[in-house]
Amino acid sequence: MIHPNNSDKTQLDALISHGMSYRQTNTNLAESYKEQRQSFQLKRLQLQAQIILVAGLTLIAFFLWANSQLEAKIYAFKIGLVVELFTLICWGLCKTSIGRRYPNLIFLILCWSVTCAVQIHIALLFKNLEPRSNIWNLMFLTQATIVPVQWWIHLIAQIGTIGCYFILYILYNPILKNPSAFYIEQGLYLFWTCIICVFSVYLYERLRKKEFYARKAMELAQYKSERLLLNVLPEMIAEQLKQQPTTIADSFLEVTVLFADIVGFTELSTRTSPAELVELLNTIFCLFDQLAERHGVEKIKTIGDAYMAVAGLPNKSNNPAPAIANMALDMQNAIATFNEENNLSFSIRIGISTGPVVAGVIGLKKFAYDLWGDTVNTASRMESHGIAGSIQVCEATYQLLKDKYLFEKRGLIMVKGKGEMMTYILKEINLKI
Repeated sequence: MIHPNNSDKTQLDALISHGMSYRQTNTNLAESYKEQRQSFQLKRLQLQAQIILVAGLTLIAFFLWANSQLEAKIYAFKIGLVVELFTLICWGLCKTSIGRRYPNLIFLILCWSVTCAVQIHIALLFKNLEPRSNIWNLMFLTQATIVPVQWWIHLIAQIGTIGCYFILYILYNPILKNPSAFYIEQGLYLFWTCIICVFSVYLYERLRKKEFYARKAMELAQYKSERLLLNVLPEMIAEQLKQQPTTIADSFLEVTVLFADIVGFTELSTRTSPAELVELLNTIFCLFDQLAERHGVEKIKTIGDAYMAVAGLPNKSNNPAPAIANMALDMQNAIATFNEENNLSFSIRIGISTGPVVAGVIGLKKFAYDLWGDTVNTASRMESHGIAGSIQVCEATYQLLKDKYLFEKRGLIMVKGKGEMMTYILKEINLKI
């Protein structure tokens, strides 16, 4: 399973949450690809610099050993030292803001410090400009293998090296020692080396880009599916279900359950179009969802115009009742504001109960996280036997909240399936405490 890193996740959130257009999505992915390519290029340039440093030391050692004359040894050491110095500078620049801003420039400097520095040094000292294409081929192949990005920068590096030689040749007009067929052969080898290097970089980057976009598309699809799953199930349950797709059931000794019903909504449905009705209901329930998230309450489900939520699971809480009480009070305020903004007169009837429940996921298709137990039934009865615009709670919930909230005692009421029950109407937070 792919888990996007933080930056990727942020981009995926942006693509999903803000409903970006196809063109905007492609633009963002293109920018992301460029950033990744630049990071890859800098790391590989550092690796290439390290390899050149080691290779340079071996070549210096060879020429010091192979040349018998002191002057030749000094020359080999000096030119090797110049190349090593340029390479060290490029390596250091890769770790600075200059390198991060201009990686292509570092690429060219690294190439030309090896291929052109030797040409210029030979031209200035000896006026001997025999083409040293061996080191050119080695450099071009090295860069194509280690830094296989941006084929055009490889082409520029190659043209610059060859152009440098021809400029020096025109300036000094040396006499070449070998027959023309030798140089034509070397030129053909160099030409095809350059072509193959540039073409291989082009093919590699094209494949890498396709893989990048395919991976992003897969991450985006997976991220959407995971977000959809989290809209259906609590995160802890979703993870548990993904790891072990079996029946999930847990018991909780003390949770607080809330049922809310929109009074008058059924009557409104007889004189309102289905589209408008669903839009109204969706707007109200979205407000409730935001309140649930704010108060750390878990939404369980909606049934018609009824809304069910619970506090104290799946993450256990020592005192879940205040979270539900605060949400219930905010739900009343949210409905009042909604009515004022839309010139409507909805009210909600809320019932709350506290006690033990069993929670879990059952079934094979269209599964959902649900609750069972007497506490759920009591909360439902508190709502259905409640008063429009009021929050009715049972005795157990009242005992947990009475010290911090203001209540009005409603008294004993006959509850279907439960008999007589003592109930209370939650009014507000006790600000005097």
